Amino acid sequence: MLEEVLIMSKKFAGVDINCGKAMNQHVGAAIKNGNLSESDIDRALFNAFSLRMKLGLFNGDPQKLPSGDIPPSQVCSTEHKNLALQAAQDGIVLLKNTGNTLPLARSNVTSLGVIGPNANFPPSLMGNYNGPPCEVITPLEALQSSIKNTRFVAGCNIVACNVTKIPEAVQLASSVDYVIMFMGLDQDQEQEGHDRTDLLLPGMQQTLISKVAEAAKKPIILVLLSGGPLDITFAKNDPRIGAILWAGYPGEAGGSAISSIIFGDHNPGGKLPVTWYPQDFTKVPMTDMRMRADPATGYPGRTYRFYNGKPVYQFGYGLSYSSHSYEFAAGTATSIYLNNSSSPQAQPNDPNTLSYDVASLGFNTCGELKISATVSVKNHGPMAGRHPVLLFSRWPSTEHGRPAKQLVGFQSVHLEAGESTKVEFSLSACEHLSRVMDDGRRVLDKGSHFLIVGDEEHEISIIS
Repeated sequence: MLEEVLIMSKKFAGVDINCGKAMNQHVGAAIKNGNLSESDIDRALFNAFSLRMKLGLFNGDPQKLPSGDIPPSQVCSTEHKNLALQAAQDGIVLLKNTGNTLPLARSNVTSLGVIGPNANFPPSLMGNYNGPPCEVITPLEALQSSIKNTRFVAGCNIVACNVTKIPEAVQLASSVDYVIMFMGLDQDQEQEGHDRTDLLLPGMQQTLISKVAEAAKKPIILVLLSGGPLDITFAKNDPRIGAILWAGYPGEAGGSAISSIIFGDHNPGGKLPVTWYPQDFTKVPMTDMRMRADPATGYPGRTYRFYNGKPVYQFGYGLSYSSHSYEFAAGTATSIYLNNSSSPQAQPNDPNTLSYDVASLGFNTCGELKISATVSVKNHGPMAGRHPVLLFSRWPSTEHGRPAKQLVGFQSVHLEAGESTKVEFSLSACEHLSRVMDDGRRVLDKGSHFLIVGDEEHEISIIS
């Protein structure tokens, strides 16, 4: 029991509420054993109740307060439906588009085959922790509204795909102009309290995809629904799969959003929010949360900052129907000067590098170490669209635990075909160019640092 109390007290350190029963069952024992103090409880109660006061929950009948009677007509307004569509469109990531498979021209599509268990199953669009949707249009329904001659075969009994109808799917694929497959995961595969044990598509999905791709007249389009990453190396490398879209769990407007991208009504600009690891990464124990790689033991590290293996797709990856170029504008800082009162120290494990302890520099000094980086970005066409500009920083090497790179800023711009603009990033050397040592100290290395956007780099030197 004591061990459980210790675990729970560590788990909820700094957490004021818990949606389960753990606090109710174990906090009393944690206080008795000295693992929590009553002042910790007082702090949590103060935070929880002050927030409820701000929400007006103690000012009479909540239903009679301004936010107490929000009718369905307000929730499901045209404005909110349009926002749901925009959010879904902006979140979809184009992972592959060999030979400009996408977008499809509606006039060129005389027949369309739709295959997959996620094509016409509304819950697969929702994920979880969602309220009841106003209206759900599945991908199949959205495509049917664009192409009259659209035929559908699920191919799998469910997303787990333990029973298939491969012959029917193959027959459909061989008889139509274009094939779009809707595969991936659902809440039976991943949700809170239900961890995945591998990164592959479930059941016989991969077999179904490969058989359909082999039978189709043209390279097929693969659309994946999932909350987490998937090892789809087979699809990435298969020339018979011309395009891959990852839609996440896109919500009630997901079907319409996917269709708008497939037919070029919307130019995709989404970027992957996580690294997609290969299946071998499942050999890493889930409980080993070290970030840095350990070559001595073969530990590959975690996240785009430290993983030294070959990812399926990198964090921040995402294609567009347009190509974009970047250039660091004139005037972007090339040097940052520290006053002579600041003395860099050699690190014990890295004697050739001089570093400043950020805590020792202090708030005022760090406040003065601000720089501005301006990036010119151009849309070379042929379509207008929203484009996220991601700014990373890196060190001259990854020795002694330095990250390969780290995201220090991002902004989205909407550019017409052929249009260019400038994006300005305000950076703090202490925050954006520093790194964390093994002992938790944050240090700022003297010498070269690099800002990266796309394939462009800009060097900045820390000088004392």
